[in-house]
Amino acid sequence: MEQISKRFMNWASILEDNTRQQAETASQMPFIHPHLALMPDAHLGKGATVGSVIPTLGAIMPAAVGVDIGCGMIAVRTQFSLDQLPVDRRALREAIEAAIPLSAGKYNQAITRDHTRGRIDSLNDLAVDSGFDPATYATNWALQLGTLGSGNHFIEISLDEQDRVWLFLHSGSRGVGNKIAQHHIKVAQDYCARHFITLPDRDLAYLVEGTTEFDRYIAELQWAQQFAYENRAEMMDRVVTSFEEWTGQSVTREQEVNCHHNYTLRENHFGKNVWLSRKGAISAREGQWGLIPGSMGTRSYVVTGKGNRLALCSAPHGAGRVHSRSSARRTFTAADLKAAMGDIEYRDTDAFIDEIPAAYKDIDQVMEDARDLVKVEHELRQIINVKGD
Repeated sequence: MEQISKRFMNWASILEDNTRQQAETASQMPFIHPHLALMPDAHLGKGATVGSVIPTLGAIMPAAVGVDIGCGMIAVRTQFSLDQLPVDRRALREAIEAAIPLSAGKYNQAITRDHTRGRIDSLNDLAVDSGFDPATYATNWALQLGTLGSGNHFIEISLDEQDRVWLFLHSGSRGVGNKIAQHHIKVAQDYCARHFITLPDRDLAYLVEGTTEFDRYIAELQWAQQFAYENRAEMMDRVVTSFEEWTGQSVTREQEVNCHHNYTLRENHFGKNVWLSRKGAISAREGQWGLIPGSMGTRSYVVTGKGNRLALCSAPHGAGRVHSRSSARRTFTAADLKAAMGDIEYRDTDAFIDEIPAAYKDIDQVMEDARDLVKVEHELRQIINVKGD
């Protein structure tokens, strides 16, 4: 851990100068309490650094939460081991791809599953209680539930150190959450402009607690976070069904973890109740289970938190990019990706070049930097990978 100032502490041993400067700028906002904590996987983001934990008093910066509100992970440990699996892994990959819409803009055509309808009804009730209509952001928001998206979102079948089978996936609040975030980032910018507030970066615009704008953001933010949680649970149900049909046996969920890594909630730190925004970080309170994915083709980790107070009881959320998507496409080829994936079953396409493991930080270094933040309980290696273009 590196203490850069009273308001900025850093756990990243690999840190680009522009990322450090961005985090230092955010840490100087007047409502930070007690300090910003930078996680080992930190990299440049919109306004606030991805991989940062930002506690605020009386204000929230919507861009410091991020545009994929509630993005996170879910994992299920099954009763299966490697030697019980069918040989044809491609069949399961294709079944999952058929059950879950992949890629940006890809949604369900209709609501055909009872568990999907139940979740949509629950989310609709929450929206009514929160006093807003998510259809104002996306008329098809209900059809987005149970869809993956693109970028670094994925579904994986993995094995732990004992060759036990885990089902593992990464996604968030999809298009509706993105539109909610983008709307409130602009509302915050307009609020600061109306009140003649000078900002070091326009994307650090904030809303002040006690205002209508703040209350509306919190209500819609919390709804989007719940949507993301249910979206992962819905997809996991579909993955389980596909897995059961592939093996011909029912799945016993021996352990399940579902956690956000882009979100805000109320927490108490250093004697104050703050709004804690984890933009690319997981909660890691003492003994709390969490998930830290690697990149496509590398290991992921099931962890428990160590409750590090200086890190605001947080830990990294993944490997963190070292190449932008355009840089990765200029640097690597489809052949490079194929070599990196080895014998992992995946859809072989040029669309995934920007997700090659070399575009990300070394997950081993990230986990070494996180040794004071989490304890590794299980190390997972993937055997099947599903992604959207």
